[in-house]
Amino acid sequence: MKNPIKLVIDERPAGSFLWTLLECDADGAPHKVVRAAETAYESYEAALAAGTRIMDGEIRRNAARSPATVG
Repeated sequence: MKNPIKLVIDERPAGSFLWTLLECDADGAPHKVVRAAETAYESYEAALAAGTRIMDGEIRRNAARSPATVG
């Protein structure tokens, strides 16, 4: 995955928070769901922390797959 990943936290329904990782196009517009929470979290902060952990893992996994560039 070469494009940036965006983490979004939604409240659905009230008091229930879900994270979604979206792959963005070259212009920064989200166009594809990479991963999404399977269960809701009781707070925005908990969903943000969980989504951030997953996003970090995705970034590391993609970096490991990409060939190293020499500058």
